[in-house]
Amino acid sequence: MTINIRRLDADAAAANIDALADVLIDCVEGGASVSFMLPLARAKALAFWRDVAGGVARGERVLLAAEDDTGRIVGTVQMITAQPDNQPHRADIAKMLVHRRARRNGVAQRLMEGIDAAARDAGKSVLVLDTVSGGDAERLYERAGWQRVGEVPQFALMPNGEPCGTTFFYKHLSAY
Repeated sequence: MTINIRRLDADAAAANIDALADVLIDCVEGGASVSFMLPLARAKALAFWRDVAGGVARGERVLLAAEDDTGRIVGTVQMITAQPDNQPHRADIAKMLVHRRARRNGVAQRLMEGIDAAARDAGKSVLVLDTVSGGDAERLYERAGWQRVGEVPQFALMPNGEPCGTTFFYKHLSAY
C-alpha cells in the first residue's frame, strides 16, 4: 500500500469531513478509546470534524491525512497549536487514527513523522500526547522517540464503557 501524507487546510478539511468521519467511526467501532462511546452516530462524528475544520481555519490546529494509493483517507492525526501564553513552544498531538483496513502498513508511523515535521515548521519543540495503556500505540510512540511519563489508571472509558488506563508521553524536538 502506498501512503501519502497530506496537510489539510481549512477548505480541504471541510471537503473531507465524510471521509474523516468514516475513519473515526471505524476506529471507535474497532474499540479505540478516542473520546467517543458506542454507538457513535454519524451526525456526531460529522459535527466533531466540522469543529476540527473550524479549528484549522482559525489556526488552532494542524490536520494531517494519510491517503492510500486511490486517494482515500485511511488515517489522520492532529496537532493542537493553540496553547496558553506561557507555552508557545508546545503542542498537543490528538486523534491519531488509522482505519482498521489500513493498519500494519506503516500509516501511523508516517503520520507521526509528518506531525513531527509540521511541529518543527510551527516552531513547536515540546509535544505531548496520551494513549490507552497497554495498546499498540504505546509501542509506536516509543519507537518514534516519545518518552513515557506515566500512567493514570481508569482515566477514561473504552467505547463499550469499560474503564481504561491512559499513558502520557512527551517528545522534545530539536530546532533543526
